[in-house]
Amino acid sequence: MQTTVATTTVLDLLAKEMEQEAVTTRKMLERIPDDKYDWRPHPKSMDIRTLATHIADLPSWVGMTLTTHELDFAQNPYQPRHVNNTAELLAYFEEMLEDGRRHFAEGSDEHLNEEWTLREGETIYLTSTKYDVLRMTMSQIIHHRAQLGVFLRLLNVPIPGSYGPSADEVDFK
Repeated sequence: MQTTVATTTVLDLLAKEMEQEAVTTRKMLERIPDDKYDWRPHPKSMDIRTLATHIADLPSWVGMTLTTHELDFAQNPYQPRHVNNTAELLAYFEEMLEDGRRHFAEGSDEHLNEEWTLREGETIYLTSTKYDVLRMTMSQIIHHRAQLGVFLRLLNVPIPGSYGPSADEVDFK
């Protein structure tokens, strides 16, 4: 009798991480009050709509990274979906998350060492391996989710814990 041993790929590991981060991201996004989408803590800050939409959009970078060799904002300007409330935001997040899942499932580790470039015309912001871009995508989700947590804290909205309970979830006597 022959047994088959399942091999875990790098993309499998990244997909697992995306799923774990999606749980916390979803909890953070669902806390946004519908009447605060235009709020920003400082004139140089993004408003909540822009920040939250960017967070929701980030899982789509999996497919873009795995199926292209670059993103040129001069040729393909970023045009985020306009959401008006948390229900629309969560639906958009789920759509982008499903897109990321599909591309992780269909992808192959053999292309992860290929170069990928982020540019705006002749201005190159980043050239790195596709693996590094996928890692950066995960980091961006975490980074911007934490930024959203600060925004929500400033609005006195209780925030969920990320890697343990938040001060809103436990009593620190």
